Amino acid sequence: MDYVNTHREIIEQCQKGNRQAQFDLYKQYNRAMYNVCLRMLSNEHDAEDILQVSFVQVFKKIDSFRFESAIGAWIKRIVVNNCINFLKKRRLQFSEWDAKHDPVEVDNEPPMPGGVEVKQVKQAMNQLSDGYRTVFSLYALEGYDHQEIAGILGVSEATSKSQYCRARKKLKEILQSRYA
Repeated sequence: MDYVNTHREIIEQCQKGNRQAQFDLYKQYNRAMYNVCLRMLSNEHDAEDILQVSFVQVFKKIDSFRFESAIGAWIKRIVVNNCINFLKKRRLQFSEWDAKHDPVEVDNEPPMPGGVEVKQVKQAMNQLSDGYRTVFSLYALEGYDHQEIAGILGVSEATSKSQYCRARKKLKEILQSRYA
């Protein structure tokens, strides 16, 4: 399937200012982008606000979309950036990684408890700190690698890896204590 040209006609109509096309594009992607916001922000009202801000930006910037990537990926990047900016305003905290005191072995991660349902993982993620939840969401759910996450968040790649490992460990502890 040609993802780059998916929805090309709708996008071209959006670029011409066609309101119905904008609504169609919104309907196509709002649910998925809301879920991204909700995973990263862990608050329904904040997720709704950031989603709306993001789609306003999408339609303001739609003229700059050049069909070099899939429209969904382009919209998702705007949404993720807005979520991160929102979290930074709330003073998203990351602790810098120190290899001497906290060795991180990403390849030897413990498995999550068996039989855990998606709903339980979502509830447990809501208990993570903003920093842990953000890195975990970007890496495990949104598919960014640690180098990309480091660039997005303005931290070192090692810090991204460390935050991810700590988030997984904390998530596992939460799940084991609640559902073991």
